[in-house]
Amino acid sequence: MPYGKLKLLIIGHSQTDAAQLSDDFSRQGIQLTYQLANNLTDIHSSLDASCWDAIISEYAMPGVNTLQILAFLESRHLTIPLILYTSVTDEQTILQALRNGASDCVTKGHSMRLMLAINRELEHLDLKRRKRQADSHIYRMTYYDELTHLPKYNLFCEKATALLSDSNEASDVIAAACFIEINRLSQINNKYGHHIGNILVQELANRLSVFSDKTCILGRIEAGNFMFFKSGMTHAAEAQFFANQLLKLVATPFIINHLEFYVALNIGISLFPQDGDEIEVLLANAENVLTYTKKTWLNTYTFYIKEAGEASLQKSRIEQALQQGMDDKEFILHYQPVIDLETGKITGAEALVRWQHPELGLLSPDQFVSQAAESGAIIKIGKRVLHEACRQAKFWQDSGHGPSFITVNISAIELDQIQLIHHVAEALQITGLEPARLELEINESTLMQDVDSSIRILNELREMGVRIVMDNFGVGYSSLHYLRHLPIDTIKIGQSLVQNIASKSDTSVIITAIITLGRDLGMQIRAEGIQTQTQLDFLQKNLCHHAQGFLFSAPVPAENLLPLVEQRKTGTFA
Repeated sequence: MPYGKLKLLIIGHSQTDAAQLSDDFSRQGIQLTYQLANNLTDIHSSLDASCWDAIISEYAMPGVNTLQILAFLESRHLTIPLILYTSVTDEQTILQALRNGASDCVTKGHSMRLMLAINRELEHLDLKRRKRQADSHIYRMTYYDELTHLPKYNLFCEKATALLSDSNEASDVIAAACFIEINRLSQINNKYGHHIGNILVQELANRLSVFSDKTCILGRIEAGNFMFFKSGMTHAAEAQFFANQLLKLVATPFIINHLEFYVALNIGISLFPQDGDEIEVLLANAENVLTYTKKTWLNTYTFYIKEAGEASLQKSRIEQALQQGMDDKEFILHYQPVIDLETGKITGAEALVRWQHPELGLLSPDQFVSQAAESGAIIKIGKRVLHEACRQAKFWQDSGHGPSFITVNISAIELDQIQLIHHVAEALQITGLEPARLELEINESTLMQDVDSSIRILNELREMGVRIVMDNFGVGYSSLHYLRHLPIDTIKIGQSLVQNIASKSDTSVIITAIITLGRDLGMQIRAEGIQTQTQLDFLQKNLCHHAQGFLFSAPVPAENLLPLVEQRKTGTFA
């Protein structure tokens, strides 16, 4: 008999009966451990307190019978074989017990047959266990990635489809399919071996898994390709924020065998329902847009865009021309003066990008920036704008004319790039511009997406001597709590507030409060979008430091700014 040790729960038998069974089993080389239970309370306690190889039970005893024990086992989902070892000979009684789950019935006194019955049931349980393990292994091999233990494509689609069904029930809910590709994985495999590449994939999977929950599914397709499906969103901006969070996961290097590996991610995104209503279509669309991402910049994301109608066709033409435009230096800068409201003189200038398209003419930012952001081209454009603005500011500095500082806008995508600090330092070094003459302007909502990360990046920039401007302040009011902690030099009051100075009394109260708050915190206050004398008078009266807007000047080419500076030296606003 293969089972040299058995642990039995013996029910409804005397101590003498149990001792006799122990002796009989011992003569067959079986070491028997047992416990007696002769009432329902003791039976329940014994089953809850310990694990048993089998239960040996008389059919009935005072206050309880085998059918009640079987019902209890079923309610607890216990698979312990119960064998009747009984003096009951009524066939109908025994059949009823077998129908209700008893494994076998052995006449009391036939201990050898009882041993065989126990042996057979335990072997049957072992076979079932092995089959479950085999089935589980086959299932895992079929539906789960062996390296990362994440769902493969088929299981991922099955789970995502279930979430899509929930999204279909709410008309205002959107979902996003993200196709993620590790850049440089093949080079790492070639140089360091697939073992290192596999560890890298596993560690990235661990980092990505922090975002997995009941509304967000992560899977792996092959090599360095992952897929995310996130539901329960109401606006595309949430998908953009999610993609930014994913990109931040690779900002920290991967340490493998004492080596540091920096990798970048390319992420393609398609949205439900506008880009498809089936997960297979959404994933295909998300994967397709990576073709464009690879050609623009690393560690960024691209949204899938449908081709439909003349507007989409022109949008597509713009996207396709973005890279060519950068290569041909079609992007130029115009400069809008920043006025000192105390002296009336031009004290600075904001650099604003324009695209001199060979076919479409001069394009303003609202005609191409969103496409540049979606395609990742905004990174390269931003770098070029930064260098050109610093070069122009250095020229003004050396000539002794022109504004004393230059302001450059930083997009949300640029702020999320680990290269931003390097790009700023590089621009200052190459052009020789004093860091204090460079301002970086960042939208309030961008800074608030990840306050801790923003504080860290802004502190690094300020350590370089660069000044920081928070743009569009006061529209969302989200940063009031953090304002004293954010390393900000200048608060820029949003244009939408400035436009309502005369028409809405509560707006003037808000602007006055912002100016007071900023001054109390030692910050400069700047207002943008000034168009009327009434707006200007109000801002001067309330001691706003700087202003800019069409009342003074529209953005102009660099060569047209110096005459404006000379005109303003009188300090008048005429």
